[in-house]
Amino acid sequence: MIHHLEIATPGKGPHEITAKVQHVVATSGLGEGLCTVMIRHTSASLTIQENADPSACRDLEGWFERAVPEGDPHFTHTAEGSDDMPSHIRAALTSTTLSIPFQEGQLTLGTWQGIYLWEHRRRGSTRRLVLHLGS
Repeated sequence: MIHHLEIATPGKGPHEITAKVQHVVATSGLGEGLCTVMIRHTSASLTIQENADPSACRDLEGWFERAVPEGDPHFTHTAEGSDDMPSHIRAALTSTTLSIPFQEGQLTLGTWQGIYLWEHRRRGSTRRLVLHLGS
């Protein structure tokens, strides 16, 4: 069973999408199975991260800023701006697909886990996700 989600991001950073994915699972009519989420972009990514304390995501974003800074003179892929190549590297370091089991119509995430769409570009964008639910 395939579902599509469009998520508007206001700009760079992690944006929690757990509730949106959970809604698709809960309304699918499937009791248990596997939910695979794929983002159809190369400058944004997906991750499962702590959602109880926002400082965890702030620290990760800070690490990305230091590890893959914008404007690195070694980058040659710059046609779309100084944040383009760093966004591709950040997406390569994280994930473009996640697989999460579900049971009784509920994602089996841990207590402090959330699903994040990580926007790596400064400007906001509409990101497209494909979800596959199977039993």
